[in-house]
Amino acid sequence: MREEKCHRKSDPHLSVGEVGEKLPRPIFLMVVSHVLGEGFASGIIDLGGLQICQVSKFTKIWATQEGGPDNLGATFFEPSSIPDGFFMLGCYSQPNNKPLSGYVLVGKDTTNDSLDGSLKPPIDYTLVWSSESLKIKQDGIGYIWLPTPPDGYKAIGLLITGSPEKPAIDKARCVRSDFTDSNENQAWIWGPGEDVNSNGINIYSSRPRNRGIQAMGVLTGTFIVQNNGVSLDLPCLKNGNGNKNFMPNEDQLKAIVEAYGPHIYFHPDEEYFPSSVKWYFENGALLYKKGDGANPGPIDPTGSNLPQDGENDDAYWIDLPMDNAEKERVKKGDLSGACGYLHVKPMFGGTFTDVAIWLFYPFNGPARVKVQFLNVPLGKIGEHIGDWEHVTLRISNFNGELKSMYFSQHSRGIWVDASELEFENGNKPVAFSSLHGHAFYPEQGLVLQGNGNIGIRNDSGKGKLLDLGSKFLVVEAEYLGSVFVEPPWLNYARKWGPKISYSTEDEIKKVEKVLPGKLKSVFEKFVRGLPNELFGEEGPIGPKGKDSWNGDER
Repeated sequence: MREEKCHRKSDPHLSVGEVGEKLPRPIFLMVVSHVLGEGFASGIIDLGGLQICQVSKFTKIWATQEGGPDNLGATFFEPSSIPDGFFMLGCYSQPNNKPLSGYVLVGKDTTNDSLDGSLKPPIDYTLVWSSESLKIKQDGIGYIWLPTPPDGYKAIGLLITGSPEKPAIDKARCVRSDFTDSNENQAWIWGPGEDVNSNGINIYSSRPRNRGIQAMGVLTGTFIVQNNGVSLDLPCLKNGNGNKNFMPNEDQLKAIVEAYGPHIYFHPDEEYFPSSVKWYFENGALLYKKGDGANPGPIDPTGSNLPQDGENDDAYWIDLPMDNAEKERVKKGDLSGACGYLHVKPMFGGTFTDVAIWLFYPFNGPARVKVQFLNVPLGKIGEHIGDWEHVTLRISNFNGELKSMYFSQHSRGIWVDASELEFENGNKPVAFSSLHGHAFYPEQGLVLQGNGNIGIRNDSGKGKLLDLGSKFLVVEAEYLGSVFVEPPWLNYARKWGPKISYSTEDEIKKVEKVLPGKLKSVFEKFVRGLPNELFGEEGPIGPKGKDSWNGDER
């Protein structure tokens, strides 16, 4: 595939409280959108009578320098430079422990219905909370207001003022109820105390409660107030116009991946690298059938002879070659031929595109544990054959920008805002694959699963590099119909590796032999508390069997 580099570098240090835009806007993506005349990255999305656009220019209204994440406070903004004909739906807030990087949606009624349009002004405002009596460092006094909607309409956001006077009636708009969907609290933005479950006020970002390929809830960028443990029931927007109209076409999709395709770094001591699925099948991987384990068969390079029906019922599984020398060779993978397998899907009612990039590893190496000042290999604990890991790029369909990136980490993972990612070559985010375990992290170093004295090590660093912007294959993008053809192996629903059986007690005893006496009991107690999947590990199912395939990552 062609390689297209974008050399425009973003400034990740715009201070909270400044007015301006934070994220990079790759010029070539705008050119692709303009030349092809498509809806993707055009700036406006039509929800079926309600047009919306993202505003990331803000005017600071109120801030506090205490409370919230890292006890650095939070800042509250209202959108500025709102396009003609559009209206504020709510204000924006974020904690002060990261650069200003968000947005809030504004709306425009396009129904031409003067009586029951998609938007109406509120009939009043109710004061939700004031910081007047708060004894903390703050810039003036902040007042949070809830719009009172007309019958048949709902408020989807709160307003912030720096004075006790109510906002002007015409300042904001409420949304007709059929354009709304259920919402939920997401990340903690601010509260005066350290305990987010304590009485008093807490501020959260919000997100649609139902998320996935078929869900129509739209991320609005507004915040929610929880007072004395009770959250205001504010909905999000809903796309009534379908979730495909503003997704990238084939050429735009390739341009996105070539621009934002991550740089994956492997630890300098890594032994077990990814490979292509085709290479794995061509290099001796075998298909086993329950009840006939003595007669495994080779696998076609495309996986066409893998069972395409059924579910994960242990009737079939894939294993390494029988020959020991070949087995050890294949375990190490084939980095030169490895590529990312892409699943592209609409998210938040088609206002975002999620590009899930999957890597296949023939083998997952043994875990290591830190026991105070010692680092000890765990023998067979943590090993398994076949390993699928992934990162996900979340792209705004309003402007083609990278909004955030998901890093899978064993059975969990984290979203990281684009403003907090490390970038190379302009817009290429960096991900680090942990030694042997292949969990992805946004920064290199040590992440310990445990406490400060004992835990499973996840080490990462800048060793060998895989550029996923130039080595990828789209395996599914349902919204584009038959443009991309699923490889047969994608619909194999059984395990990509056998269950590895061994004596856990024997493995624990091997480790305890190298530990000083006082650490043996500490180590044993820790190991007993590890999740069951680390013992007698089974090979994983493929990407299509994961909950995130049709849903959200979390």
